[in-house]
Amino acid sequence: MTSSSPVHYLSTLSFPDRWLDRLRASHPGLTVTQVPAASPADVPEEVWRRTQILHTSSVFPNTADAAPDLRWIQLDTSGADHLKDTAVWDLPVPLTSIGGISPVPMAEYVMMMLLGLAHRLPRAIEVQQSGKWPSLSERWNTLMPRRLRGATVGVVGYGRIGHEIGRLAGEFGMTVLGLKRGRATRAGEFFGTPAEGSGEAELYTPDELHAFMNRCDYLVVTCPLTDETRGMIDAAAFGALKDGAMVINVSRGGIVDESALRTGLRSGRIAGAALDVFDEEPLPADHHWWTEPGVILTPHVAGFAPDYEEQTLELVSANVQRFLAGRELINLVDRTRGY
Repeated sequence: MTSSSPVHYLSTLSFPDRWLDRLRASHPGLTVTQVPAASPADVPEEVWRRTQILHTSSVFPNTADAAPDLRWIQLDTSGADHLKDTAVWDLPVPLTSIGGISPVPMAEYVMMMLLGLAHRLPRAIEVQQSGKWPSLSERWNTLMPRRLRGATVGVVGYGRIGHEIGRLAGEFGMTVLGLKRGRATRAGEFFGTPAEGSGEAELYTPDELHAFMNRCDYLVVTCPLTDETRGMIDAAAFGALKDGAMVINVSRGGIVDESALRTGLRSGRIAGAALDVFDEEPLPADHHWWTEPGVILTPHVAGFAPDYEEQTLELVSANVQRFLAGRELINLVDRTRGY
């Protein structure tokens, strides 16, 4: 694409004017349009027809003919699993994600939950809500913390987020295991610079899942949802999990068998859980997870990034520059892998 060619960018999101103005200023040849949209019908047909760069989470043209000039889709999500069985997946245009924006807050969330579970936060909240000061024996037996130093945390999905979890866990003196699709790092360019520190882990591959689970005092699930990972942490995997382990899930609903997890919690084989993602979202008001003993629940917020707008602008601007120069984009979604 030549520098004189007009390039039309469409956001279906709700960025503030200052964000859009900075994007325009960074790329004078870019025509920036924003149409906050909940469905394709919210975007005027003439806007769809001229769009070449689409920045969106879940609003796409109904047909390829509706956006004949579309050349690239920048997702405002870190995953692409919601597109797997849609027509968008088969469009002959690159997809890129905003992966790399959330690893730090997600890793901090995981450490918050590791500490919360280890220090019996669910039980402490029950005590607070009861308004009754427990006896010394009750406190000793139900609020005694578990140690983190020397314990083993296993991270399913040892990519950018997993590496940051491993780095922080290492600072607490934990042994870190990582389970990932291949022992080698996936080639390609990604957004975000890892923080200083090791983040090193003893790596396992999916065919070693049960051996991996057997070593975990704490299990953290943070892998993308793909055909390979759907239902991966099932009853058999939980059966292999170290007795008395605790589980933290910040990935996607569908990876962890929720029924098997609940069975493990009720039997006592799993000592506690922190859950941010679920098979059904939004979680119904009468769902058992809201009141499940020993569980800390949050409504899919682990990936919220306080610097989201600034980092997204940095990523989008860098990718626009690459697009204009005909270079490979950052955070390309590999359709063969599903992420």
